[in-house]
Amino acid sequence: MVLVKVLGLIDFIASIILLLMVFSVDIPLQVLIFIGALLFVKSLFILGGDFLSIVDLVASLTLFMGIFFSPFAFLLWILSLLLIKKGVASFL
Repeated sequence: MVLVKVLGLIDFIASIILLLMVFSVDIPLQVLIFIGALLFVKSLFILGGDFLSIVDLVASLTLFMGIFFSPFAFLLWILSLLLIKKGVASFL
């Protein structure tokens, strides 16, 4: 039960970072890499049949792309809202 809440917290933090990227807030490189790596490892649950892990995979790749250039705001909003939904659902 605690593991689900920790994984939901990771989703929630990643969604906040994606929202900060929409508003062009400078995010430290270490934070982008760390959260992106956590989401990538979390997305490996797709091997177990969890199809919502595709959202984690796309979000982690978007965070890594955000190091080099600014992704489309539409993509950042959609991913952020999906991760918020997943994060909130894991706390319920």
